[in-house]
Amino acid sequence: MRLQTFSQPLRWRISGGGFSVPVPIYSPMPAPRVLLTTTSFQDTPGIHHDMLAKAGFEIVRERGPLPESRMLELAGQFDAYLCGDDAMTRAVMQRSLPRLKVISKYGIGLDKIDLAAAKDLGLPVLFTPGVNHTTVAEHTFALLLAVVRNLVVEANHVAAGRWTRITGNELCGKTLLLVGLGRISKEVAIRARAFGLRVTVFANYWEEDFARWHGLERVEDLDAALADADFVSLHTKLTEKTKGLINARRLALLKPGAVIVNTGRGELLELAPLVEAIKAGKIRYGADVLDQEPPPADHPLLGLPGTVLTPHIGSRTHESVQRQASCAVENLTRFLAGKEPIARAV
Repeated sequence: MRLQTFSQPLRWRISGGGFSVPVPIYSPMPAPRVLLTTTSFQDTPGIHHDMLAKAGFEIVRERGPLPESRMLELAGQFDAYLCGDDAMTRAVMQRSLPRLKVISKYGIGLDKIDLAAAKDLGLPVLFTPGVNHTTVAEHTFALLLAVVRNLVVEANHVAAGRWTRITGNELCGKTLLLVGLGRISKEVAIRARAFGLRVTVFANYWEEDFARWHGLERVEDLDAALADADFVSLHTKLTEKTKGLINARRLALLKPGAVIVNTGRGELLELAPLVEAIKAGKIRYGADVLDQEPPPADHPLLGLPGTVLTPHIGSRTHESVQRQASCAVENLTRFLAGKEPIARAV
């Protein structure tokens, strides 16, 4: 049962016995108005829709990710944002206040939210860790296998009626370098060992027991690790320090024909030298993320040989979406009810 709070007394009186007593009569407060932008949430059926409906919020839907210009147009009209990778800049937050009470992020990536601004402005930011690592790890291998076995190109050949066969590569016995060792990277490591890959890891965070159990090798020198790897998979957060982490100098260190898989963020690599290396046949690339999403029609990565690009669907499975979305709704309802959310970044 949802409890209502009341406001706005009306001027009624009860008279009798030679006196009158004012009796306030209240009207219910409006339901919190919530902007929902994540398309994975909206497009995937599941229990999260029932949870959101039962919460009793007024929901306004937009198709994200929204740029700053659109967010500024909407700012100030909502009590909460249930968002994906929309531009949550300082300007957006400032214009959203004082009405905005909370940002509930669908997913784990917080790089599109100005966390420093949120902290300065006293604006809580909630998120959903621990809900998509299995799904993204599986997609990482989907991309890697698609690249090394030319699956997309070959499938298109057959669909067009051509029986063209291209020789690919095995994974077994090769070296996979993981950059980062969070939940997703650990799941990738488990699957990599099952494929017979040697796994090296460059990461600030290290879990000795996990590494020993799964036979992982820690490397301290990223440059040397890149030169040694056949495959590289990026799983680190996007920060000012990691932006452009894989630059022209580091791309030049890779073995000819090496594969980079990126399910982290597009900005982890410098775009121009990446495109140049792919065009030269130096490396191959499989990515679920780009520096611009969705990309413009003339984005330089589109249509390049040796690349497989997917539209940020690494965590978009029925199972993962329901976990993420349910957690985001639970965070929001708990917070607005004055309870502790599941996970809070600010």
